[in-house]
Amino acid sequence: MKWLFAAAGALIVAVVLKQYFPSTHPATMQVAAAGKLAPSFAVPSITGKNETLATYRGNVIVMNLWATWCPPCRSEMPDLEKLYVTYHSRGLVVIGINQGESRQRAASFAQSLRIKYPIWLDTEQQYGRTYIAIGLPTTVIIDRSGKAVPPGFDGPLTYSQMTNAIAPLIRAKR
Repeated sequence: MKWLFAAAGALIVAVVLKQYFPSTHPATMQVAAAGKLAPSFAVPSITGKNETLATYRGNVIVMNLWATWCPPCRSEMPDLEKLYVTYHSRGLVVIGINQGESRQRAASFAQSLRIKYPIWLDTEQQYGRTYIAIGLPTTVIIDRSGKAVPPGFDGPLTYSQMTNAIAPLIRAKR
């Protein structure tokens, strides 16, 4: 029985430490429902409107799960904004889905970084559980037909990694 408690304790420590000492290279992960329609939940945006992934079908979606307490999330968000501005006219939507924080906290944080892409509030962390977000940030790419594209990414991405991940989807015909 002692080994069970020790293993559980080690797992908890590993998950907590991962948040503060992320790898410089994001880990790829198997996306829940890869190749199938991406699960979509109605959650409020920081503007108060309820939003769903289904609303954006027909676009390439970069769904980024994040939190204000996450330093790698903060460092990644300006590159996500650059990606959004650069490729929005070609059918790309970046959606930041805050995991479990208040509207005021998430909105203030996004405003401090001059983020213009949509920010949603997932107070129940439905997206995090569904897309198996082990740590933050977690990024999932969804194609124009609404299907989750493997792999997902656990950890911060560079701008170059982001553009490489979306390039084949952006080139695909609408």
